[in-house]
Amino acid sequence: MYEKVGRMLSYILRRAAGMVVSVLLVVTITFIFMQLIPGDPASVLLGPNATPEQIEALKRTWGLDKPILVQFCKYFANFFRGNLGESIFFRQPVLRIIGQRAETSVFLGIMALIVVVGLGIPAGVIAAVRPNSWVDNSLLLLALTGASIPSFWLGLMLMVVFAGKLHLFPSSGYTSVIATGNIANLKNLILPAFALGFVNAALVARTARSSMLDVLRADYITTARAKGLRDSVVILKHALRNAAIPITTVVSFTFASLVSGAVVTENVFALPGVGSLIVQSVLKRDYPMIQGIMLVVAVLYVVINFVTDLAYAFLDPRIRYR
Repeated sequence: MYEKVGRMLSYILRRAAGMVVSVLLVVTITFIFMQLIPGDPASVLLGPNATPEQIEALKRTWGLDKPILVQFCKYFANFFRGNLGESIFFRQPVLRIIGQRAETSVFLGIMALIVVVGLGIPAGVIAAVRPNSWVDNSLLLLALTGASIPSFWLGLMLMVVFAGKLHLFPSSGYTSVIATGNIANLKNLILPAFALGFVNAALVARTARSSMLDVLRADYITTARAKGLRDSVVILKHALRNAAIPITTVVSFTFASLVSGAVVTENVFALPGVGSLIVQSVLKRDYPMIQGIMLVVAVLYVVINFVTDLAYAFLDPRIRYR
C-alpha cells in the first residue's frame, strides 16, 4: 500500500517538475518572440508624427531603454509576481483584463467540450462496435461533414435558424454569470458552444473509433466474451477504459484549443471573451496584451498537459511505475 502511494507521489513530482521547466521555457520563448518582432514598438505605437523625446520617454516607461538581459530578468520577476504589464489600449493591468474576459471563454469552452464528448465518444464507440456497417459508415460520413464545416458558417446558420427564425436563443452578447449570479445567462453560449463543439467532435469520434477498434481485436476482449460477459460490460468496462488514453489526449487538448482558440466563433456571436480580445489587441497593436495572452495560453497548454499525464496514471496504473 505505502509502496504504491510512494510511486504515485514520485510520478506526480516528476511530472510537476517537468511542468515547471516547461513554463520557464514558455516564458523565455515568449520574451524572445516579442523581441524578434521587426520595428521599434514605441515608434509604432506613437505613430510617424512622434518626436524623438516622446519615443524615448515611452521607452523609459516600459524599460525598453535597458539592455536585453536586464529586460529579460525584469520580465521573469514580473511573471512570478503575476504582473504581465499594463495594456496600452485599456490602461489596466494585462492579467486583470484577461481575467475579466476569461469567464466567457472558459464557460464557452466547457459547454463546447460537453458537446464534443457527448457526441464524439458515443459516435466513435458505436462505429467501432459495428465496423463497416451502415451505422459505421453513416457516423463516419457525419464526422467527415463536421470536420469539413467551418465553425463560423455553422454558427451563422444556427443564428439564422434558432435566433432569427425560431427565437429560441439569443443571437449575440453575453452577461457575466459570476457578476450577476444568474445562471440563465449561459443560454447566450448554447449556439456558439454547439457550433464550436460539433466541428471538434469529429476528431474525437474518429480517434475513439480507431482506438476502440484496436482494443476490440485484443485477445483479452475475446477471452472476456468467451467467459459469457455481456457486451455492454465488455465494451464499457474493459474496452473503453483501455482505449481511453488516446481519447483523453485528444479531449484534453481539444479543451485547451476551445478555450484559447475560439477567435472566430467569439467574434461571430459578439462574445466578450479572450478570442475577441486577441483581435482587438492585434488591431490596436497592444503589444503588452498580445504578449500576455500568448503567455497565458501557452501556460494553459502546459497545465492541461500535466493534468492529462495524471489522468494517464489513473486510467493505466502501469504508467505510474515507469
